[in-house]
Amino acid sequence: MMTRTAVRPYRTTARVVGVVYLAGFVVGIVGIMLIQSVLGAPDHLATVAARSMTLAFAAILWLLAVVGDAAHGVLMFPVLKPHSERIAVGYLAFRILDAVFIAIMVIFVLLQIPLGSAYLSAAAPAAPALQALSTVFVQAQLYAYEIGMITLGISGLMLCSTLYRAQLVPRWLAVWGLAGYAVITIGMVSAILGSGLGDLSSSVGGLWEVFVGVWLIVKGFNTAAVTPEAAHADSDALLNAA
Repeated sequence: MMTRTAVRPYRTTARVVGVVYLAGFVVGIVGIMLIQSVLGAPDHLATVAARSMTLAFAAILWLLAVVGDAAHGVLMFPVLKPHSERIAVGYLAFRILDAVFIAIMVIFVLLQIPLGSAYLSAAAPAAPALQALSTVFVQAQLYAYEIGMITLGISGLMLCSTLYRAQLVPRWLAVWGLAGYAVITIGMVSAILGSGLGDLSSSVGGLWEVFVGVWLIVKGFNTAAVTPEAAHADSDALLNAA
């Protein structure tokens, strides 16, 4: 039987990871809606300067998501390491890579603000060039997001495969995650190729993150599987005592 001191840190980790999942879902959805409300409008450069606070707030929300992405890798490292150090390192690396690409996306979003101000004060001949540059930034922002989501999908496959093998959560929940992240990965690759299915492919994985976030807050990881070394240590201690 595992000691309370062995389980307690992982119970706290589960709650924190669950909160990060839920917070990331909320700030991501709100952030992308705000960005689309500004940059998705016709002739958006004419209104970007007036709505710069909205765009900046959306960027801040996505920066919080960047922190959350990196935090996932750090928080889950000690949970995954006893089951597979290679997966733990890979998950951390891909979550950091995910955070880097989302941060690049945020930079392209923020570049629209000075571009919008320049557009309003530019002479008529310069306006088309600024519009073209804005369009390039929008596309670059989209590519950075899609690549970031591909790395998220790969990291999610690593995570859920370990959750399944180690039974850290119920296996049906791990299978749902595997399916969701596989759809995200394939969907985002197809989006880069021009399919237009990027946002749609995120729905299954997004719902999983909401559900597993609540699950981890309420139930946590399976304590019988979370720290096999601790379990073996306790078993050895009992045998020695006998």
